[in-house]
Amino acid sequence: MPKVHAPAAIHLTNLSNSQIMKVAVAGSVGGDHIMSFGGKFTDSLVAGSLAKVSLSFLVDTLQIRRGGCGANIAFGMGALGLNPILIAAVGRDWVDYEAWLKRHGVDTSHVLVSEKLHTATFMVTTDTELNQIASFFPGAMSEARNIELSPIIEKSGKFDLLVISPDDPEAMMRYSEMARSLKIPVAADPSQQMARMDGKEIAQLIEGAKYLFLNEYELALAIQKTGWTDRQLFDRVQVRVVTLGSKGAQIEEHGKETIYVGVPKEKEKLDPTGVGDNFRSGFIAGLSWGLGHERCAQLGSLLATYCIETTGTQEYRFTKEEFLTRFEGAYGKAAADEIKPHLNVRLVG
Repeated sequence: MPKVHAPAAIHLTNLSNSQIMKVAVAGSVGGDHIMSFGGKFTDSLVAGSLAKVSLSFLVDTLQIRRGGCGANIAFGMGALGLNPILIAAVGRDWVDYEAWLKRHGVDTSHVLVSEKLHTATFMVTTDTELNQIASFFPGAMSEARNIELSPIIEKSGKFDLLVISPDDPEAMMRYSEMARSLKIPVAADPSQQMARMDGKEIAQLIEGAKYLFLNEYELALAIQKTGWTDRQLFDRVQVRVVTLGSKGAQIEEHGKETIYVGVPKEKEKLDPTGVGDNFRSGFIAGLSWGLGHERCAQLGSLLATYCIETTGTQEYRFTKEEFLTRFEGAYGKAAADEIKPHLNVRLVG
């Protein structure tokens, strides 16, 4: 079993109320092809015949939307009034998408544009039980491994936090190495790429992270692939944030009691795609404003709720007043009063 040692002592910049963290989000940018199936996938799965599967589902709807984990996280932060730096690789077909992100406050000036490949494409079908079957074409995302952080930092200034979200696996490893070298705190978000990574790669990404974001399944997968125990994994990061679906989220920090945050009541459940990304957007927005972890998770939970109520990862709409009213209803007036001075909703058509 690998030796357990404490995470590197990398701390976020101490911020006054007038300062906002400089956050860079590294991750995928893509087009989402979102389909809905009017039945249950499980009705088409035959026990004892899963070794050879040949299935086709007649879908009821198809919507083509903007997506990609890095872009979703950056968009959500921009929607709340922040200006995250997006680090990604795209195709020349992304001109309209870039304009959209810029209108929502995202700094796209450091995105690498491929001369040969199209922007990545994600295809997902959701059934009536909100189960999903998805496929992903990486396209230009595979060139993200060619991105260097130092030239970006020279132009934009040093990051207070680098979010490493699902991307080309080699790029994710390189970002992790460069961040350690440059002593930049990392929020590790391996998410969907956990299935493609081996235990050594997962360990490299997680080791020494300031924040680690996982859902329950991803946590179990990380434990299985690394060979670590739950405690050994936790000991390698400073703060672990585990999303629990409809049960909310838990935040674990060394030397402090675990924080549990519930989910606001949704008006309807339309599409779970991007819910995790938007939780991260809200959480990191709270960090950028210097808020405590409970408030950060509450921000993430409400933004995730808005996401699940719409089809598409960047299609939700709300005003500052609507967001604060709903936030107060879920978490109380004191909580809403705390986020109010920071919130600057920036959502356009």
